[in-house]
Amino acid sequence: MSIKPILIAAFILGIFAVCGVGLVAVTHDLTDERIAANQRHAMLTKLRDILPTDATTGKPMMDNDPLMDSIMVYDPDMLGAIETQIYRVRHQDKPIALILNPVVPDGYAGPIRLLVSVKKDGRLGGVRVLDHHETPGLGDKIDERKDNWIKQQFDNKSLSDPPAARWLVKRDGGDFDQFTGATITPRSIVKAVRKTLEFVQQHSDQLYSEEALDERPEGAS
Repeated sequence: MSIKPILIAAFILGIFAVCGVGLVAVTHDLTDERIAANQRHAMLTKLRDILPTDATTGKPMMDNDPLMDSIMVYDPDMLGAIETQIYRVRHQDKPIALILNPVVPDGYAGPIRLLVSVKKDGRLGGVRVLDHHETPGLGDKIDERKDNWIKQQFDNKSLSDPPAARWLVKRDGGDFDQFTGATITPRSIVKAVRKTLEFVQQHSDQLYSEEALDERPEGAS
C-alpha cells in the first residue's frame, strides 16, 4: 500500500484541525469581549440606579467611570467579606457617593451580596441585592424585581435617621419592616446596611482619596 495517500489525508486532517482550533479561539475571544461589555453595562446600570440625581436634568450625578475609579478594602467584621470593592462616584471632580459591595453573612439561606450607595452627606442613595439564595415567595422579596421592600426601606436613611437604636426591624423594636413569615432575612440586611454606613462614616475621606486599583475590576474590561 502506498504511503502517499495516507500522508495526504493526514495533511488535510491537520489543516482542518488547525482551522477548527483557530475558529474556536477567535469565537472564544469575541464572546469573552461581548460578555465583559454586557457585564460592564449591567453594573453601570445598577450603580446609576442608586445615585443622587441632578435637580435640573434628572440624570445621575456621575461624570467619572466608577468601575475604573475603585478601591479594595479589607474589613470582614464591618462589611462581611474578606475583600470588599468600593466604587467612587464623582461629578465635576467633586465626591458624590461611595458604592460598596458588602456581603450579608447571616442570610437565612446563605450569604447575600449587596450594593450600598452612601452619599457624601452620609445618607443612603439606595440598596440593591446582587445575589442571594433566599426562599422563593418569602425571603426573596429582598430582590427589587420581586418586591419594593428594599427601595422603600433604605433610600435617604442615615445613622441619625432613624437613630442608631432604631436600626432594627419592627419586631425587634425598630423602624424597618419585616416580611410576614420571614424575619431573619430583613433583620440581617438592616444590620449589614447599618454596619456599612458606620464603616463609611469612619473612613469616608480616606476612601475618596485612596489611589485607585491598578487593574480593572471584574466586568470592567
